Amino acid sequence: MSFTLMTPAPGDHPELIRVWESSVRATHDFLPEHYLVLLRDKLLKQYLQAVTLIGCQDQQGRICGFAGVSNGDVHMLFVADEYRGKGVGKRLLKHAVQVLGATRLDVNEQNPQALAFYQHQGFEVSGRSATDGLGQPYPLLHLRLRGSAPE
Repeated sequence: MSFTLMTPAPGDHPELIRVWESSVRATHDFLPEHYLVLLRDKLLKQYLQAVTLIGCQDQQGRICGFAGVSNGDVHMLFVADEYRGKGVGKRLLKHAVQVLGATRLDVNEQNPQALAFYQHQGFEVSGRSATDGLGQPYPLLHLRLRGSAPE
C-alpha cells in the first residue's frame, strides 16, 4: 500500500476529526465519552489551528493519518484504526522529525501501544506528568528523540 504526504487545508478538518476519532476510540479506551467530546471540540476549534499539520493519504486520496508539530514538539499524531500498522504513523513521524524538526512529544501513560511505537522510532522517556494538558488525571510521559539535546 502506498501513501502520499499532504498538507491538510481547513476544508479537510472534518476528515481529520474522523481520523482522530477512529484512532482515539481504538487506542484510548481509558477516556470517558464526555471527555472525548470535549477533546474533539477543542481539536476542531483550537488545536488544529495551533500546529503545522501534515497529512497522509491513501491511493484513493482519503486521509488516513495526520500529525501536528509546533516548536519542536509533536503535539498530535493520529492514524485511522483501519490503517494502524501499515506504516502511516512511521511516515508521519519521520517527516515531523526530519522536515519539521520535532524532537519531543507526550504520550498518554495508559496507551502502551503508542509508547512502544515511539520508543521503536527512537524516542525515550524523559519525564512524567500526573495529569494531561487539561489537568485531568490521565498521566503523560514526556519523550524526546534519543540523541537530541535535553531542555
